Amino acid sequence: MRPRKVVIVSRVFTPEPAAASFRLRALARGFAAEGADVTVLTTRPPRGMVESTAGEPYSVIRVPVLRDEYDYVRGIPQYLSFDIQAFARLLVMDADIVVSEPPPTTGLAVWASSVLRRRPYIWYNPDVWTAATITMDVPRIVTELMRVAETVSARCAGGVITVSEAMGAELAKVTGVKRDKMFVAENGIDTEIFTPDGPSEGLADPYFVYAGSMSEWQGADVFIHALAQLLDEHPDVNIHFLGRGSDVERMERVAREVAPNNVVFDGVQPPERTAAFTRGAVAALASIVPGQGYDFSKPTKVYASAACGTPVIYAGAKGVAADLVTENGLGQAVGHKATEVAAAMRAALEPSGLHDRDTGVRRRSDWARAHASLGASGRAAAKWVLSGFVRDRAR
Repeated sequence: MRPRKVVIVSRVFTPEPAAASFRLRALARGFAAEGADVTVLTTRPPRGMVESTAGEPYSVIRVPVLRDEYDYVRGIPQYLSFDIQAFARLLVMDADIVVSEPPPTTGLAVWASSVLRRRPYIWYNPDVWTAATITMDVPRIVTELMRVAETVSARCAGGVITVSEAMGAELAKVTGVKRDKMFVAENGIDTEIFTPDGPSEGLADPYFVYAGSMSEWQGADVFIHALAQLLDEHPDVNIHFLGRGSDVERMERVAREVAPNNVVFDGVQPPERTAAFTRGAVAALASIVPGQGYDFSKPTKVYASAACGTPVIYAGAKGVAADLVTENGLGQAVGHKATEVAAAMRAALEPSGLHDRDTGVRRRSDWARAHASLGASGRAAAKWVLSGFVRDRAR
């Protein structure tokens, strides 16, 4: 018999705009489409964000948590403010299976509660946290504790959902989890919101858009430095940064120094307005600083731009993300250097670049619907989890 009650545990969920929010909403909808009774255990949304679950096939339980100065649930005190409550609630919640989203501290809370309640859980692995902390300026003990927590979370899970083959390989290397217990549910975007059809932001001057998290490992200031190299030729071109993150204040200082009149920080925007910004952009921007433990990641920004039909400029190491862009004709992939980025931006601003944007819109959006639909990915992951229980219980 299939499990009928599924609980998804995550510190991030809609309406908070984040890749995890879209991905987990798609998973919740996927479970519901497969006939499961789904509950999401998550945090209260940040200030000013209005929750709306009208018409959704799942229920949401929210708990108050600590947030950092950027309104993120990030940092050990913030994580624990959610994890402790999640552990306590899971002890009394009725569920056949629990799905846990990182950080690994949440994984430990789900693992412990699952042991006590004698029920299985699934570890959803969008990032390998241990690999990231190795390159960060944190005490070694933090990295080792993260490794232990991530290893327990992954190896003790009944199954692991990962977002790419490369991510699964990295997790196996770091934690020793077996590949045969993994399912790859490729990352993607909500192709019902991010489409080429719909309103554009309607700005008079040409602009590039960066939509998403701005943390140190993304190094999005490379786009500001690149823009500064273009202003003699294109004094009216701008970059709009949508989102927030730990690197925003430094990026604002960089912008004031090198391009004070051409960089706009618009803050967090709802998905619909992010899509409008993306539709009207010369190109979307995405970046990952090489060697920071995220070289095997595929930024959601790439999928969002493709779904809107807008080309993307990706700045980062050669690898899975660069290959994603170049092999599928989604834009241009360059190194994480201002000179290379400036050359790509300059090419996008040329008449031929604009022509390619116009003629490539449908091709890129068709590719996104076929290969980057979170709806399809979430349904496939849910079906895998539920069918796994059919096999297990038949033994």
